[in-house]
Amino acid sequence: MDFSLTEEQKLLKEMVREFAEKEIAPYVDKWEEEHHFPREIFRKLGKLGLLGMTANPEYSGTKSDYLSFILVLEELSRVSASVALTVSVHSSLFIKALQEYGQEELKKKYLTAAARGEILGAFSLSEPGAGSDASNLQTKAYQKGDYYIINGIKSWVTTGSEAEAFILFAVTSAEKEKKKISAFLVDKKMPGIQILKLEKKMGFHSSPTAQIAFEDCPVPATNLIGEEGRGLAIALRLLDGSRIGIAAQAVGLAQQALELGIRYAKEREAFGQKIANFEAIQFMLADAATLIEASRLLTYQAALLVDYNLPYTKEASMAKLFASETANKVTYLALQIHGGYGYCREYPIERLFREARVTTIYEGTSEIQRIVIARQLLKEAEGQIC
Repeated sequence: MDFSLTEEQKLLKEMVREFAEKEIAPYVDKWEEEHHFPREIFRKLGKLGLLGMTANPEYSGTKSDYLSFILVLEELSRVSASVALTVSVHSSLFIKALQEYGQEELKKKYLTAAARGEILGAFSLSEPGAGSDASNLQTKAYQKGDYYIINGIKSWVTTGSEAEAFILFAVTSAEKEKKKISAFLVDKKMPGIQILKLEKKMGFHSSPTAQIAFEDCPVPATNLIGEEGRGLAIALRLLDGSRIGIAAQAVGLAQQALELGIRYAKEREAFGQKIANFEAIQFMLADAATLIEASRLLTYQAALLVDYNLPYTKEASMAKLFASETANKVTYLALQIHGGYGYCREYPIERLFREARVTTIYEGTSEIQRIVIARQLLKEAEGQIC
């Protein structure tokens, strides 16, 4: 497998880095402190074609290989994990759901606008009692004429208070039947939708996370995504690809932490010399760099499997597991290098330390990733025995 980047990918990576350094880096700490959602940044990303990388050109998309999309997320996360998360959810969950499973009218109306950055999309699967166990959904949708009526509460909706539309999952089977889950496109302008609260989180303050109530919310039957009863399969398929994006986000975040650690080590003096000269600090930097490079290669491998149209469930979970654990380890080491200053909000490593923590939780905890990996390994072993 060739991990060398093409000239186009190198130029894309450079362009996104320059954009992030100019348009995001000077303001990211202020946004996080003020819990400001930088809507203006996403309009600019849309104009650059960076929001439509998973949409086809006929819907104003800039359809690219998946590795290129992953490179964009990595570079954005190197400056702002919050911005990268919003782009990841919008492109790899909302847009991809419409691109692969949406009806033509939905594509024309929502996919085109989303690819241009005119609207933002969210992904609404989790509930107060259904996180890792997605099959335990309680939100229900029953058909009434030309509409589905949706009732329930959704939790942990990234940008749920800012997005104009959601890909929402609800139970559509009768009470006595085996539970079947379906997916819908829900426009926030539809009646019966209420933002109950915004979560007070440890980090990612400029990426709001909402709990949303749906009470007798009428959704046109034409807004069904894919076939009725196939929602869980669609969700799991989308999450496989999205986990590669979270891995890229963790890589970018860890890379930023390493760069901050190196910079501080070269500036800080102790015992009459730069602390970068001390072997203990050098070992921390070496371990961090090695972990990041391994995470990057796992992430790129998973993205290339998508591009080669090969199975990637196991590799996506491996990348997400290793990269997210790496982000936690590297931010720990970088903060340790900063000493007491790393514990103060004056230094950005404190924010990165908080942000890294959630990468092992959302879109499947580390424990869930291990389950996915193990199941795939056992399934592959069965195939070899047969």
